[in-house]
Amino acid sequence: MSYAEDSMPHAEGSVSHNAEGSMSKSVIQTEDRQNGNGLRRPSEPLGSQVQSSFAEARQRRKIAELESKLVVLESGRVVKERQSNYYLAQGRGLRRIVALFDSIEDLVNENDKRYDDDSDEDATIDQDHLHTGYCILTRTLPWFLKTSSDIDHDDYMRMLKALRQGADGARGDDTAKLKTLISDWVNHELKPNPPVDSDDKNYRRFISDACGRVKAGIRDRSEGHIVTDLSFPAFVYDKYTANADNLEEGLFKGKILLQGYKAIFTSPSSAKDVEGDGDGADIIANNRRAKNYTSLDCICRLSITSWRSIDGDFDYIQFWRSIVDFFEKPPGREAQRRVNKLLEWWTRKVFGRSRREDLSNTVKANMSVNALARQRAQLDDAGFDSN
Repeated sequence: MSYAEDSMPHAEGSVSHNAEGSMSKSVIQTEDRQNGNGLRRPSEPLGSQVQSSFAEARQRRKIAELESKLVVLESGRVVKERQSNYYLAQGRGLRRIVALFDSIEDLVNENDKRYDDDSDEDATIDQDHLHTGYCILTRTLPWFLKTSSDIDHDDYMRMLKALRQGADGARGDDTAKLKTLISDWVNHELKPNPPVDSDDKNYRRFISDACGRVKAGIRDRSEGHIVTDLSFPAFVYDKYTANADNLEEGLFKGKILLQGYKAIFTSPSSAKDVEGDGDGADIIANNRRAKNYTSLDCICRLSITSWRSIDGDFDYIQFWRSIVDFFEKPPGREAQRRVNKLLEWWTRKVFGRSRREDLSNTVKANMSVNALARQRAQLDDAGFDSN
């Protein structure tokens, strides 16, 4: 009995101890569950708080650093895209007024060779064409030389690529623009039966009598219908005919040629009216290669292929150079005078009549702008006299 009584407090104590331990464990688990539900955490040791704050601050610094790098990369990408778009836009005129077939690299290399050799006495005709093209390039893009010198090689190559893409893209756009227009002009001018189909490449060329008439060589069609770059197509002549005794008469005055120029350099709608004439500035005289470009583009639209250096018996490059030499290398002063007169004719035809020089000084003095200035001065003088 005494043994049992002595052991009872021990058992009760054990039960009490176990109960208290369970209660404490239950409280801790409850607090842990509360922390998992977003309630306040139990207090942590000071060292753990410092370490946690340090890790959090370090992560924030890394995030800020990465964000700043991202901003720099993004701004650099935007700048490069802006530069690329600028070069693309600048390159669109290169095929039209600088060089139709020669690459910018070839033009630059030829100029570098001449600079290194310090002599051009032994230059070939092809090399002279390249050097002339380089001179026109630097006049057309005055920033090109300085930019090429300031940027590194990779940026230089990217610039050339963008210029080339812009040039080729513009040439493709011009060719596509003339595809339908020239067919319409031929149908309207010559009224062939059946009409020329702009979507049928095989129907263009000599298969169509109308296309054959305007594209055939003036003197060589009778020789087995062979048309090469040594014969001017009929459409470059006024009314598609030439004077065998004076082949310069009417040359480069063809209506389709004029319409093609206006469609490319002004607007397609302006090509409907090519009858305008009058005085004008020598705009085309300063951009004579643009007309040469139009001649080739018109031939391509009347041909089975487009923008290839050789199409059958016709060498586009040699034909292009023949036209360039006609304007840029006349044999003498009289020939140069005729070239200047032809360019003046083109300016008048493209930009229409200008009647400004027909106005007398009396008429100009009585026009509203000058009349208003005179009236205001008179009113001001009258007010001053009255005071």
